[in-house]
Amino acid sequence: MKQRLVWLWAIVAWALSAPFLPAWAEEGVPYARDLQRDAELARKKNGVVLVMFSGEYCGYCERVLKEFLIPMSRNPEYQKKLVMRRVDNTGLTTVKDFDGNVEDHRQFTAEQGVGMVPTVMLFDRNGKPLGKPLVGLTTVDYYGYYLDQAIDAALAKVRGGAAASH
Repeated sequence: MKQRLVWLWAIVAWALSAPFLPAWAEEGVPYARDLQRDAELARKKNGVVLVMFSGEYCGYCERVLKEFLIPMSRNPEYQKKLVMRRVDNTGLTTVKDFDGNVEDHRQFTAEQGVGMVPTVMLFDRNGKPLGKPLVGLTTVDYYGYYLDQAIDAALAKVRGGAAASH
């Protein structure tokens, strides 16, 4: 009986530590937990860290994930140049930021000046934003183009102005 209670408490603790979201939310774009480690992965790829700031009940965020970021995460060309992470703008999940400070997603969102979701930002290996963020989902037909432009510009900065291609 004691062992069952221990298992039950372990399951409850695990369930409460992760945001309660649909399964597709983690697919391809996991929640940020350690941005220092992610920046190191991006450095090894000579790439960048893409962070999508989203909200729990944000339909536009779901659309950006399903139609753009998750398919990109499956594409080997993007895998070679990006580390993708997601931050919940109201979330209390902890994250180690680029400087090694531990805070929750809500605090990290505020520090980055994100006021509207979805917002996509690209960062270099030191946590410096690379270009203007993509805010909102204005025109779905052109969103992929704008996203690719932002990625290519960020890669060019990281790679010393070298032309970045996808």
